[in-house]
Amino acid sequence: MPNLLFLCALAGLSGGALLWGCQVLPRPQWQVAATLPRYDAASDSWQGLNLTWYGLLTAGAGLAAMVLSLILLGAVGADRNAVLLVMAALLLIGLPTAKGLAYWIEGQAHTFTVGGAACVGLLLAPWLIEGINRLLPDHVAAPLPVLATLAALTIGYVFGEGLGRLACISYGCCYGKPVAQCGRLGQQLFNRRHFVFHGATKKISYAGGLEGTPVVPVQALTMAVHGLAAVAATALFLAGRFGSAFLVAALASQGWRVFSETLRADWRGGQSFSVYQRMSLLVMPCAVFMTWLLAGPSVLPVNVERGLGSLWHPGVLLTLQAASLGIFCFLGRSRMTGAELSFFVTVEQGTLPKREFAHGVQGPG
Repeated sequence: MPNLLFLCALAGLSGGALLWGCQVLPRPQWQVAATLPRYDAASDSWQGLNLTWYGLLTAGAGLAAMVLSLILLGAVGADRNAVLLVMAALLLIGLPTAKGLAYWIEGQAHTFTVGGAACVGLLLAPWLIEGINRLLPDHVAAPLPVLATLAALTIGYVFGEGLGRLACISYGCCYGKPVAQCGRLGQQLFNRRHFVFHGATKKISYAGGLEGTPVVPVQALTMAVHGLAAVAATALFLAGRFGSAFLVAALASQGWRVFSETLRADWRGGQSFSVYQRMSLLVMPCAVFMTWLLAGPSVLPVNVERGLGSLWHPGVLLTLQAASLGIFCFLGRSRMTGAELSFFVTVEQGTLPKREFAHGVQGPG
């Protein structure tokens, strides 16, 4: 029963986020979450640094991914310190890689590729796990089970990648092709189920010129596929089938990446078959090989209640907060939009004129 309740909660969170995001995030007011004022002495004006919903939603998705991975690894009794070290290493590699790969492939300085970074992380993860197992003395922490750890991290990534598409809807990136350009079947499928983005600062508007145009809701489709894959892989993990869980999560996410790019219209390097698709095709057989290489008899008992309890630790909570804040600081500052601000004093009815302040009458602070 605890396993079933946990799976239902996971599915409910994914489905609820999908419904909410599709309804509200294409609107123009859901791009900039806040603006920090900065005074420009040269122009004697106030400029603004925009903090985006993209950053907030990506940080939330990253937090959800880490929490799910920690729960699953806590359920098999993995040492939390070793798990946090692996996650920290993957984050330190993944964030710069997300920016560097996008610049190398697309030639754009202010863009990111979470999917591309995930391919690199997936290939490096077994080596990182083994390396941390060798670095930690036996009396400090028990070695991490490599296949179970790899499965839990991959499931967390898939779940987080799905939720992270909320950020893409908010910013209007990773957008689909116009429904009018689809074939007959595509038009039948998406004629009534599509996205229409509004707002001149959304990427689909300034980069694609598709503001107000019905487009394929590829971000929502990705959320649905990743959510289903994460729930199915989690069910296999909780049943102790770690290799199958890893394969479901890895193959579903990478296979969908290969296909979903045929539905997209955003710039991904100017090639009919993008570098990202080739990376995903490379990762898929590597995932099968890693499963075969690491497979062995499963003797790890799985207890999801123990996994949930493992979160309640000051070190874990502080690490999760710091990691999500770091993701927001890295991805949440808009480099493609700016703001001009003006400030003024509001005078309420009945407020004394300013000249009377000199006679000792105190106004509100």
